[in-house]
Amino acid sequence: MSDTHQTSLPAGMPTIRVMPMPSDANIHGDVFGGWIMAQVDIAGAVPAARRANGRVATIAVNSFLFKQPVFVGDLLSFYAEVVKVGNTSVTVSVEVYAERNRLQADTVKVTEATLTYVATDEHRKPRQIPKLEAL
Repeated sequence: MSDTHQTSLPAGMPTIRVMPMPSDANIHGDVFGGWIMAQVDIAGAVPAARRANGRVATIAVNSFLFKQPVFVGDLLSFYAEVVKVGNTSVTVSVEVYAERNRLQADTVKVTEATLTYVATDEHRKPRQIPKLEAL
């Protein structure tokens, strides 16, 4: 019996999907937390840059929770959504799910995080985030 279970995924398409390789793991096959953190940062930057309409830089990792280990061969799906918009900053929630044993389709939530990005101009200075047009 497996200690994993089927988890329902968030609605919509994942922001990014990636499979860790042996070079991303320790000698026991556990993927390095730092590698996962880097992928979460990339995934979070996608909706942040879209909402900011341009360049963004990570200014804070507000929370980061590793819920389950990640293994070489897991197919990771990163779901990211904007949860707050300030004058120059965008806060994004990222959830990471691993498909294990793809023949059995076990899917587990492995990581969740909240990051804040600041919109920057061509000189890498903070800039205002454009207001959304009223529909």
